[in-house]
Amino acid sequence: MNAKEIRDLFPILHQEVNGHPLVYLDSAASSQKPVQVLDAVRDYYMQDNANVHRGVHTLGARATDDYEGAREKVARFLNAESPEQIIFTRGTTTAINLVAASYARSVCGDGDEIVITPLEHHSNLIPWQQAAKATGATLKYIPLQPDGTITLEDVENTITDRTKMVAVTYVSNVMAVVNPVKQIAEIAHRHGAKILVDGAQSTPHQKVDVQDLNCDFYAFSGHKMCGPTGIGALYGKKELLEKMEPVEFGGEMIDHIGLYESTWKEIPYRFEGGTPIIAGAVGLGAAIDFLSQIGMDEIERHEKEIVGYAMDRLSQVDGLTIYGPQKNRSGLVTFNLGDVHPHDVATVLDSQGVAVRAGHHCCQPLMRWLNVTATARASFYLYNTEEDVDRLVAALLQTKEYFGHAIG
Repeated sequence: MNAKEIRDLFPILHQEVNGHPLVYLDSAASSQKPVQVLDAVRDYYMQDNANVHRGVHTLGARATDDYEGAREKVARFLNAESPEQIIFTRGTTTAINLVAASYARSVCGDGDEIVITPLEHHSNLIPWQQAAKATGATLKYIPLQPDGTITLEDVENTITDRTKMVAVTYVSNVMAVVNPVKQIAEIAHRHGAKILVDGAQSTPHQKVDVQDLNCDFYAFSGHKMCGPTGIGALYGKKELLEKMEPVEFGGEMIDHIGLYESTWKEIPYRFEGGTPIIAGAVGLGAAIDFLSQIGMDEIERHEKEIVGYAMDRLSQVDGLTIYGPQKNRSGLVTFNLGDVHPHDVATVLDSQGVAVRAGHHCCQPLMRWLNVTATARASFYLYNTEEDVDRLVAALLQTKEYFGHAIG
């Protein structure tokens, strides 16, 4: 199945924006959804809608099967050892906050260290700031090379025997850097530290094997991988999850409750208090089925071809600054056009039907490291084609003409 055939499965892409056929280049923020996912969510609400785990009636049993079936699909997709290691969350943000608020705060103290990188999305930065403040731990950063990559030598020099947690993005949502998380995990474990991998930008685009990575925690969001918004998951090693206390309390997550004391259910249910995101989990399961049918290796191959083509075409646009490494990039390109503000660039592109992201991309410390306030970003996915790149380049050339005085 080629990109044009895949594109036909996404109804939202078959529209005009400002009188032009839509070119959607903002999948790093949120991907579009194929008919298979839309149908799965609709069918759940039309046929199986009921609360899970608690009811003995038929709809309740079917809803529970749908929900737990989705958990099994996530476990297989990540090659987790068992479904009980998969905790459904609202997304990457909630998953990381759970680890920072529960596990990290239980193991960190004065003089201990939490290590991250300047590449991190705010969702993988602020929770660790707060954990460090709450425990007295020191927050340390692995330094960046001029192209935004990190070296294993710098990882070795930053992680010490005082390090308790390492949290690193697998793929940068700004620099398109693919970090060597397997090797970082080896270094962290050698010093007795645990590692969380932010998989928001990796899970949709490449095969992920948490056992091979040997990460302790792995977080991702469904809406970036053709699934619904408001659903994601946290993978954790069983022995660590079993030691963690829940941070949200209420129905469904308790084993026994008394007037003054309560005990919690086994994992993963102790972390899923209240009515869970059932329809979201069903949609995520359908998205996993969809991506698996196409093949993650094929998706990664296609995106590498598209981003290679984009880098070649965009490098020919005078006045365009592209950030990140030249090679071994993920499927996005972050750029600035002369002195034109990225919001103005995105506005002109939108007038031509080309949707890109503009701003600090929830990476303000990284923007300061780049010595800019914001950038524009075109991000590609399995439904994008070389024609989409050509439309982007044509729209950028029109932007140059409009703002010619601001481009050297």
